[in-house]
Amino acid sequence: MSASHSLPPAAPLPDVADHAVPLARTLDWVGMEGIALPIRVSDGAGGQLMVPASIDLGVDLGRAEARGIHMSRLYLQLQEGLARESMTPAGLRQLLQESIASQAGLSGRARLNIRYDALLQRAALESGHLGWKRYPVEIEAILDQGHLHLALSFALEYSSTCPASAALSRQANADRFGQDFAATDLLPMAKVRDWLESERGLAATPHAQRSRAQVRVELRTQFDELPLVALIDALEAALGTPVQTAVKRVDEQAFARLNAKNLMFCEDAARRVASVLAGDARIERYQATVSHFESLHPHDAVARVSGNNNNP
Repeated sequence: MSASHSLPPAAPLPDVADHAVPLARTLDWVGMEGIALPIRVSDGAGGQLMVPASIDLGVDLGRAEARGIHMSRLYLQLQEGLARESMTPAGLRQLLQESIASQAGLSGRARLNIRYDALLQRAALESGHLGWKRYPVEIEAILDQGHLHLALSFALEYSSTCPASAALSRQANADRFGQDFAATDLLPMAKVRDWLESERGLAATPHAQRSRAQVRVELRTQFDELPLVALIDALEAALGTPVQTAVKRVDEQAFARLNAKNLMFCEDAARRVASVLAGDARIERYQATVSHFESLHPHDAVARVSGNNNNP
């Protein structure tokens, strides 16, 4: 093609962000919600995993005369930052600082919400078989005038056996024993054992149900790691009856023993959870909700507790 017939140079792409702003004012937050990206998290054994996450990211718009923020810069910066940074207080601070810097003076604050499922491998109680458990997690981070505010939310499931139902069941079992052996003064040990192992030896069983503790903690940010796995381990130990994964009969029997040892109302469970959170130096404030998904009733039993570790 001759020079005389060459195409004219492309016109610059229009940018309406430069247009005048109607009803000009500053905005608290502008950004994106539900971004699908992978993140780097601890595997609970000293390593790291890449897992899918749903992310909300926003910055303030501090200049009233600006039409909007640089949304594409924010997204690209986040994508690059997540590939590099792990989910630690320092890493989250860096992500938020870069989000603010990407706006070239439009913003002074940034906030980040990250939701994902933590998969932790757990051993069976007796057999040693391993299985994976899912823990829904949300990380909330805000950088405001250089100050990092960090919160961690997660949920864990456990079994709860009703103390009142257990007492009623013991009474029913004792009454049946009295009925079956009312005319007998002396009973051989073997006969008692045979009776206890028979169907007659179980007149009633206490009701139990899968239960959930939903926890949110506001963290002190001078620590190097997010204490997710440590808190889950401590709470499951305090509750005593975390739900299991791969089990054999020996594990199921051990789980039944744990339930008998850890009879609890929702009020008891909430106090156990609070005792862990109130004693953790990494936590500034906490709130927790325990829900027992009743097998006796068509409604749930729920207890909530909160505290400030500067003033428990």
